[in-house]
Amino acid sequence: MNKSELIDAIAKHADISKAAAGRALDATVDSIRASLKKGTVVTLVGFGSFYVGKRAQRAGRNPRTGAAIKIRAAKVPKFRAGKALKDALN
Repeated sequence: MNKSELIDAIAKHADISKAAAGRALDATVDSIRASLKKGTVVTLVGFGSFYVGKRAQRAGRNPRTGAAIKIRAAKVPKFRAGKALKDALN
């Protein structure tokens, strides 16, 4: 499912216009992004949690030349599925 299909599904289920559904989806994604940027965990009960993980610095190789390179440490977004979501899939 891509973003436009998700907007269509939201509009149909919530009985609102596609424009309103698009604004609601954008606002939700922006709010999650802002919370993660602050380092806050976003928990949607029954669905899951978005949080920021840390990836350590590591050594890598340039695939073109084979030269060793250092890959810097980074913060990465992560998602942990909730129990209700896991149960719905099984």
